[in-house]
Amino acid sequence: MLPTAIVCFVLAAAAFAAGVLHLLGKGPLLNNAWLFASQRERAAMDKRPHYRQTGVVLLLVGCIFLLNGVQALTGWYWLLWPILALGLGVLVYALVSTVRIWRHPN
Repeated sequence: MLPTAIVCFVLAAAAFAAGVLHLLGKGPLLNNAWLFASQRERAAMDKRPHYRQTGVVLLLVGCIFLLNGVQALTGWYWLLWPILALGLGVLVYALVSTVRIWRHPN
């Protein structure tokens, strides 16, 4: 299980790094609203809420990978419940924040 844990910890570190960069408003914006927008829409778009949304999601995904790595090392199967709760939390946050961004674009 050590190789699985190592992969999970590397993915967690990458997600945490990308999440922090997004919260700082740096780097390429990895958000569907930005990726699928036309050049005209991108020019008029306020990127700050999209950076924040993506940063929070990436930090939560990093927590999921971190817990998966700990579970792979220790064999603590009870960690499945916090992992599933975090996954559900990511989905709910992404949906709610997307609706809020659509309702209040600026």
